[in-house]
Amino acid sequence: MSEQEQAPKSIYDFTVKDIHGDDVPLSSYEGKVLLIVNVASKCGLTQSNYKELNILYEKYRDQGFEILAFPCNQFAWQEPGTNEEIQETACTRFKAEFPIFDKIEVNGKNAAPLYKFLKSEKGGLFVDAIKWNFTKFLVNREGKVVERYAPRTSPLQIEIKIQSEVWRARPARPC
Repeated sequence: MSEQEQAPKSIYDFTVKDIHGDDVPLSSYEGKVLLIVNVASKCGLTQSNYKELNILYEKYRDQGFEILAFPCNQFAWQEPGTNEEIQETACTRFKAEFPIFDKIEVNGKNAAPLYKFLKSEKGGLFVDAIKWNFTKFLVNREGKVVERYAPRTSPLQIEIKIQSEVWRARPARPC
């Protein structure tokens, strides 16, 4: 097979590790709208982002919306804990109910393959690298990256776009 044939076509082509180290094929999220976020527990943006992510998750999760949070310690060492400590902080202090995954790198030679793909699909303003914690990627129900949002873009600022994706191509309800 050529390199082009092997290139991932959507996020469903990836398998990642959850916070416990277990494999999670992203194809298990097929048909859902996703917001993929690199998170950190000791960042100035943490409190507001988790609060707003929780609001969005509560509002849209029953309509086919998921948030996938990937802890990352590449920005000023703001996610230094173990996976167990990260889960405890995210779920207890910040009340996150959405999935938290294994701590990863989002830039550089050790960047997670998923993040290499996300950046290749939606580059940044001047460079493709992730600039800071809480960069957000919105993925449609077909597994395609539709938008990339800067760290300072609050989750509630993108609610209309999330809502639009959630309602687009939604399965018809019987009368």
